Amino acid sequence: MEAIHQASYADILIEREVLMQKYIHLVQIVETEKIAANQLRHQLEDQDTEIERLKSEIIALNKTKERMRPYQSNQEEDDPDIKKIKKVQSFMRGWLCRRKWKTIVQDYICSPHAESMRKRNQIVFTMVEAESEYVHQLYILVNCFLRPLRMAASSKKPPISHDDVSSIFLNSETIMFLHEIFHQGLKARLANWPTLILADLFDILLPMLNIYQEFVRNHQYSLQVLANCKQNRDFDKLLKQYEANPACEGRMLETFLTYPMFQIPRYIITIHELLAHTPHEHVERKSLEFAKSKLEDLSRIMHDEVSDTENIRKNLAIERMIVEGCDILLDTSQTFIRQGSLIQVPSVEKGKLSKVRLGSLSLKKEGERQCFLFTKHFLICTRSSGGKLHLLKTGGVLSLIECTLIEESDASDDDSKGSGQVFGHLDFKIVVEPPGAAPFTVVLLAPSRQEKAAWMSDISQCVDNIRCNGLMTIVFEENSKVTVPHMIKSDARLHKDDIDICFSKTLNSCKVPQIRYASVERLLERLTDLRFLSIDFLNTFLHTYRIFTTAAQVLAKLSDIYKRPFTSIPVRSLELFFATSQNSRGEHLVDGKSPRLCRKFSSPPPRAVSRTSSPVRARKLSLTSPLNSRIGALDLTTASASSSPTTPHSPATSPPPHTAVLESAPVERAAVESSPAVDATELSPGRSPSTPRHLRYRQPGGQMADSSHCSVSPASAFAIATAAAGHGSPPGFNNTDRICDKEFIIRRTATNRVLNVLRHWVSKHAQDFELNNELKMNVLNLLEEVLRDPDLLPQERKAAANILRALSQDDQDDIHLKLEDIIQLTDCPKAECFETLPAMELAEQITLLDHIVFRSIPYEEFLGQGWMKLDKNERTPYIMKTSQHFNDMSNLVASQIMNYADISSRANAIEKWVAVADICRCLHNYNGMLEITSALNRTAIYRLKKTWAKVSKQTKALMDKLQKTVSSEGRFKNLRETLKNCNPPAVPYLGMYLTDLAFIEEGTPNFTEEGLVNFSKMRMISHIIREIRQFQQTSYRIDHQPKVTQYLLDKALIIDEDTLYELSLKVEPRLPA
Repeated sequence: MEAIHQASYADILIEREVLMQKYIHLVQIVETEKIAANQLRHQLEDQDTEIERLKSEIIALNKTKERMRPYQSNQEEDDPDIKKIKKVQSFMRGWLCRRKWKTIVQDYICSPHAESMRKRNQIVFTMVEAESEYVHQLYILVNCFLRPLRMAASSKKPPISHDDVSSIFLNSETIMFLHEIFHQGLKARLANWPTLILADLFDILLPMLNIYQEFVRNHQYSLQVLANCKQNRDFDKLLKQYEANPACEGRMLETFLTYPMFQIPRYIITIHELLAHTPHEHVERKSLEFAKSKLEDLSRIMHDEVSDTENIRKNLAIERMIVEGCDILLDTSQTFIRQGSLIQVPSVEKGKLSKVRLGSLSLKKEGERQCFLFTKHFLICTRSSGGKLHLLKTGGVLSLIECTLIEESDASDDDSKGSGQVFGHLDFKIVVEPPGAAPFTVVLLAPSRQEKAAWMSDISQCVDNIRCNGLMTIVFEENSKVTVPHMIKSDARLHKDDIDICFSKTLNSCKVPQIRYASVERLLERLTDLRFLSIDFLNTFLHTYRIFTTAAQVLAKLSDIYKRPFTSIPVRSLELFFATSQNSRGEHLVDGKSPRLCRKFSSPPPRAVSRTSSPVRARKLSLTSPLNSRIGALDLTTASASSSPTTPHSPATSPPPHTAVLESAPVERAAVESSPAVDATELSPGRSPSTPRHLRYRQPGGQMADSSHCSVSPASAFAIATAAAGHGSPPGFNNTDRICDKEFIIRRTATNRVLNVLRHWVSKHAQDFELNNELKMNVLNLLEEVLRDPDLLPQERKAAANILRALSQDDQDDIHLKLEDIIQLTDCPKAECFETLPAMELAEQITLLDHIVFRSIPYEEFLGQGWMKLDKNERTPYIMKTSQHFNDMSNLVASQIMNYADISSRANAIEKWVAVADICRCLHNYNGMLEITSALNRTAIYRLKKTWAKVSKQTKALMDKLQKTVSSEGRFKNLRETLKNCNPPAVPYLGMYLTDLAFIEEGTPNFTEEGLVNFSKMRMISHIIREIRQFQQTSYRIDHQPKVTQYLLDKALIIDEDTLYELSLKVEPRLPA
């Protein structure tokens, strides 16, 4: 009985809460109605006063009329001719009045004011439709997800708790109630059309929009709770059942939770458009400007939170696309880097690639993989015909900590030479060494060298970050007793807001808080911080640096870090980089120009006599023996070091003859070595007690090393240098040796960081150097200076040489056709007519032309909304060229249809163009689809009722399907979903991305009032540019056919809009009214 009483009381409490919410809203409605009633009362009083005044005027006029009546009666005549004349005069006066009124109306219809009012009304109608759609989305969120999950949480075996339900959905139900009221008010205003007064509605709405702050502020936590709940299989199954509801239209819960995030910016854009078509003397002008300012203030508060949650939404969307699911994507610390299509070479047997041809159709079809790179994992999937992804059973999820990236095979390997020739040097390997299992190799082929360089750069950066983080964790926590989180907390510049920087709560891929606002100096400092380099920060910086700095300033900072690492790096960064458990005992000068650093550094690297003097290949350095009893194995290999031998250098650039080279020996080999060799190693005065036994230094000729510099990677040198912390200085080394060791490590780390940034810059942003020859020459000079460094490590030398080679020579396989080259072809055969060209050839060549124009747009044109400025042709010539090409193709389609005089020919032309659009859909050319469907929806074509009556039902149904795919409804939601589920190559509609960029630019400025860079905004812009460049980099394998492109680019076939409409009226005149 007691349990029953408690259960009923809980239900009553819930019901009481619901009723209280409804009561609050009803009170608000009553208050609103009271205000409206008060306004109406004042209006009625004013109208009563006006009526009284008019009555008094009417009485005065009647009295005047009564006095004039006797004079008029005397003048009346009964002559019938006079009556006829009066009748004719009356008719003429009426005709003249009607004619004059008609002229006035026609003049007003053609006036700018009328055009502005029409556009204004259209904006209002669109706003009402959008609000109706938004209310419907909130209704689905509440009724299909929130309320069913509340009931599930009250069941005997709840898959989710009430607290988690509240954390996921927040105050979405209250937001729905608010917008239902606002939507009703908008519909009531439409009843008073054409007089549309909206300002008072916004005056009522604005105070209530503060509820969005709570939703947006906790949105990231909401998605994290949802990701955690999805790990419960019962909840995941129940959620998929809810999402299968037809009302959801295939959309996921995350999609519905995202809709409120963009509603405030949507209101800002709508009001901005209303103000553009509202005269300055309009009664609503001031009210709308006030509403716009208030909404912009609210948007600034919410803006950063939208950026912070985008990565989580992306991960959840990819996880939902994978049929088997992928638990690693539910880890909210995973950061999405890139995705794309690569070809996987079938098998690797005994280290030899199977001989397959790159042009083989079976290899392209069966080996094509959809790959996703995250900061910790690399996913390899196949895509089914329905668009769903399936992880490979073997090697589908690769942990990057277990991977070694091999860019170029050993020059002495004949098989590798053969594979390079077969695959055109488009292949790269990922060697996977899972613990407790046999190692295996994944060989992937990129579509072009440019895309291969981009994949290599991103993968190697992720691997470097993971290994650097792991190395720092081991060294700091095991030797220095300083944990990595404590190290970050110790450096307040990494997490604490200051006058020149402000941080977000979200952590980046290096577990450091993301930057929200910062000065240019702090951004450049983060770019060159030796402790870590977040790949998401690097991508954002290189995409958007033009907004707040120059390429010359960035290069100058990199050059300064390379030439003067001690003076360029903050002292606090150096102290924490070399943090140990011991206190500082002295100060040492690095050289005459270096500052004094109050820090005790670890002992120099160990030295030993090598067992052999014969030249051997540099091997992968792996700390397979623990640094101490609690440290596990850690692979410190960089991509290039593990994949290539140490090559001899020319005398001009070779290191000194006594430079020591670090060599690693496997643990098994070290264990079975002869006793004298082991004893000699242990008795060497240069060996630190805690240095791993299988790490030793060999030197040409078997001599003892004299130099304090050694050819080891920065991570390796750092590990070895800090391995002896806590054991004191070994005998035989003075302070000078210790200082040189410190200097060597910092210089190597600084060089590695500079090369890392340059590699990213050159491989993924080559357009910067193509358009700026001075920048290119300065980078070449810097790289040549790096190569002249005698202390350069082999892997650093190879990395610098690769960057230099990529910058100084053109890729032969990336010589693409350009639109200008196609237009200027003079030896082409005569263009064929539309009737003789097959639909397949038309679709393929339209796709080829669209992609050529689309990929030619440099990414810097997407910055600053240059396409909306008065000088747009000078600022964004390629975007304007893309827009012009879109219009020309659309005009060509409409002109070709109107060239036919008979109905049947026009109907056949429409059916053929619809077929071309459907083939474009199969080719993933959604820009071409929109070119054709927009032409068919033009007034001149759409009004041809007799022609459309001849078009088959199947063609009309296909036309509706295509239009639905590229519809602008819901911010192109259908097109976005389609692009998400398709494999590149593809040609998206550029206007969709330009709308997104305008959406971001309108909401927030580039700089704060304090002059800090709004880096959260830069991050959002970078995400969009990365998606655009993903489609730009993957090219179509379509052969150019001059006879087709000559027809498509023939501007003589295009008819202007006015002539097109006149032809339309001529072939099918208007029906009489």
